[in-house]
Amino acid sequence: MSEYYLNTENINEWVENLVAGDRVLLSGTVYTARDAAHKRIKELLSSGDALPFELKNSVVYFAGPTPEKDGLAIGSIGPTTSSRMDCFSPLMISLGQKAMIGKGNRSEAVVDAMKEYGAVYFAAIGGAGALYSKCVEECKVIGFEDLGCESVKKLKIKDFPLLVAIDSKGNSLYK
Repeated sequence: MSEYYLNTENINEWVENLVAGDRVLLSGTVYTARDAAHKRIKELLSSGDALPFELKNSVVYFAGPTPEKDGLAIGSIGPTTSSRMDCFSPLMISLGQKAMIGKGNRSEAVVDAMKEYGAVYFAAIGGAGALYSKCVEECKVIGFEDLGCESVKKLKIKDFPLLVAIDSKGNSLYK
């Protein structure tokens, strides 16, 4: 197990070299999306309409953050149970998504897509949402504003602590 300081801007240089158990301090651009947003993204893909963000080389955090307070860019931003996105993730990975952040194990279909297309799954610590908010430098709603906390947000993060839970070869801390 190793520890890395990584940036989403050069994701293709590191995503396939990470190993389950590696610790990462991630910086760069990350998008939030939970189940309701994923459902709408799938509908947009089916209809050929524009998405709120480019899927290619994206990092999606399964979170529904609370409103900002105390001078921070965002409120509490803890991870959502990732299995709720399992029915959407293989498609998004096949279209270029490179990393996901959440909590809990993933389905075999998601792991198979990760292996086929070269993606990684990071685990965030449940219950640490208030601490994670201190790693968010900017937050902007970019899609589905009517979903409130579940809207799609573009985040600029710095040194966001994560653990590689499942790597691009299918190695998993859950097994």
